[in-house]
Amino acid sequence: MSTNDDPRSIQTLLAIMARLRNPETGCPWDIEQTFATIAPYTLEEAYEVADAIERGDMDQLRDELGDLLFQVVFHSRMAEEAGAFAFADVVGSISEKMLRRHPHVFGDADVKTADAQTAAWEEHKRKERQAKGGGVMDDIPVALPALTRALKIQKRAATVGFDWKEARPIFDKLDEEVGELRAAMAENASKEKLADELGDILFVVVNIARHLGLKPEDALAGTNRKFLQRFAFVEAQARNAGKALSELTLEEMEAAWTIAKSLERNLA
Repeated sequence: MSTNDDPRSIQTLLAIMARLRNPETGCPWDIEQTFATIAPYTLEEAYEVADAIERGDMDQLRDELGDLLFQVVFHSRMAEEAGAFAFADVVGSISEKMLRRHPHVFGDADVKTADAQTAAWEEHKRKERQAKGGGVMDDIPVALPALTRALKIQKRAATVGFDWKEARPIFDKLDEEVGELRAAMAENASKEKLADELGDILFVVVNIARHLGLKPEDALAGTNRKFLQRFAFVEAQARNAGKALSELTLEEMEAAWTIAKSLERNLA
């Protein structure tokens, strides 16, 4: 590649990647990477894109999208070296998929609403899985965050009628699962047994969220933010008292926590 190449060209980025992976003149770190070692970075970059969106930082979003694109280029380059596929094949694959799954835009199908498009999209995916001989749960990524994966599993099960009719009876199931965890605790059950029972509780909670039209990841993220804000207030109270946080008693921390909750209600 030349220093005169347009840095905005995808060809320039592909050339940079090829140079980095050159066995003789490339970067030692880039050369020794594999799909498995790069995968965690790919996930990290995707989360950083989401974080930039959450912050509303467009400059950061531009940079993070570049980092994520570089991950796609990295994987594509390694695949090309292995004789599997190249970046152009990745572009071709997604282009063909978008054309195929949007017949209302690129064909004669009639889809009027976003909900109708979502249903049509899922139907296209179902037919594609069926054509490949796959089952209902095929193609749900294992690497998804557990709550998100549980939500996808439940949605997929619902498409064939394996679902609760409404949210109300799910609370009875939640009570049942909580009772089983309590019983396991009383029996001094193994960590594996406790984890199994706790997982059942979380799966039921995801089901409740789904029936309420909520995303469990978003709900928990909101609670995380709320906890951090209140905890920061407790820390500030400790500083104002000239103490380290660890020097406060639990009662003092809970009192500050209550004040933080009260202030939130007053601001609401």
